Amino acid sequence: MSEPHVTLDPSGLDPVQQKLRGPLEDQLTSALQAAADRVRASYAGEPVEEVCRRLLDETRAGLHPDIAAGFQPDMDEFCRVAVAIVRGEVG
Repeated sequence: MSEPHVTLDPSGLDPVQQKLRGPLEDQLTSALQAAADRVRASYAGEPVEEVCRRLLDETRAGLHPDIAAGFQPDMDEFCRVAVAIVRGEVG
């Protein structure tokens, strides 16, 4: 799996968010990639569900609190990243 990336659905964004879409996607992607690195480095055989929860928690921790509060990722996609971590495909 390649490095995880966040893409925002423009139809779900208000006008201000649409103008900030590129920088916001960059910030979310950076936080997700850093979280994936940390979770992968500390992975010790936990189940995918736990890895997915840790990935989400770590990603939100890497964001400004206002952005983290509004971040509602597609959990199916987040769990795909968690599966890749468990399988050793991210890194």
